[in-house]
Amino acid sequence: MSKKIKIAVVGAGHLGRFHARLLSKHPEYELLAVVDPSLPARTSVAEEVGVKSYESIDLLPEGGEINAAVIATPTKYHCEIGEALLKKRLHLLIEKPLALNLSQADALVSIAATENRVLQVGHIERFNPALKNVYQQVSQPHFIDARRHGGYSFRSTDIGVVLDLMIHDVDIALSLMKSKPIRIDAVGSCVVGPHEDIATARLVFEGGGVANLSASRVSEKIERRMHIWGSQYLVDVDYTEGVTRFTRSTDTLKRGQLDPDCLCQEEKKKAQESFFSEWLQTEKFEVEACNALDDELTDFATAINTGQPVRVDGSAGRDAVAVCEQILERMVQHVWDGADRGDQSQRLPSPATIPVSPASHSADTLRRRAG
Repeated sequence: MSKKIKIAVVGAGHLGRFHARLLSKHPEYELLAVVDPSLPARTSVAEEVGVKSYESIDLLPEGGEINAAVIATPTKYHCEIGEALLKKRLHLLIEKPLALNLSQADALVSIAATENRVLQVGHIERFNPALKNVYQQVSQPHFIDARRHGGYSFRSTDIGVVLDLMIHDVDIALSLMKSKPIRIDAVGSCVVGPHEDIATARLVFEGGGVANLSASRVSEKIERRMHIWGSQYLVDVDYTEGVTRFTRSTDTLKRGQLDPDCLCQEEKKKAQESFFSEWLQTEKFEVEACNALDDELTDFATAINTGQPVRVDGSAGRDAVAVCEQILERMVQHVWDGADRGDQSQRLPSPATIPVSPASHSADTLRRRAG
């Protein structure tokens, strides 16, 4: 039996607390520390799970006492903290998005490869049981339509809805299409702050596949749904209801034995009544009860102990960030009909020009502000 993985949680916010709770009870781990610059935050989580707390990762025990870490800080600190911990030869699970931009994501992937460390990205939807049958049965989809709408959570305010929510469906689309988009168009709108809160994007992939993605964090109605079309199937994934439905053509329909123009009125009525049994058949899968975050942590432990690849590695997280960066660029370039092309008031601010809180250039300051 393998030894328990000695692990720390960096970031004692909403998600960091969930990680700490699960790790403190997980049979594969020994949780040793919680790190956060905020004394009340780190003390609260550390006392709940019965471990030590530290203000900075620089204060963590050295000499191999800790083998791995979960980074659950704001996104803008993922790269700085991730690089430092990888160079300490810790295996990392970094919450999504992997990094704030592509150059940072590339740096993390490169260092993980150099240090031969596991780098997992917290795209938790890949562990959603609603998608289990999708990954088992779907290949080469023609079209994906995903909607991820909800209310304003007042979390992840350092990034917009593309990196906050849409990135889930970007990652799923990339994993199903198994190719990269060759053309992207997108629009978005800021509602609450300097970052976009509503976004829609259209991705065209090599081979002709298309994905329409829509995300909002200012919607009164919660909607988390995905439709996937193929040549002989339609899949409806309802995350909210926890149901996945596969609709497929029957052999009768495939053989072309239904010609609506050749049916009399009585035959049309009969065909209409039996359409979803004789012509199209739907199979319904109820979602199995599970804890996706716990399954993600188990996947991380398995990779560390056996060398088996994680389900969402650094390269996959990097690819999702790359596409999101392109989506954001297309948003900035978009001009609404009727607007003067020189009128910048009609455009979203460029990600490079959005103000962020001033920070010292020292790594220690960044790490201390990473809660």
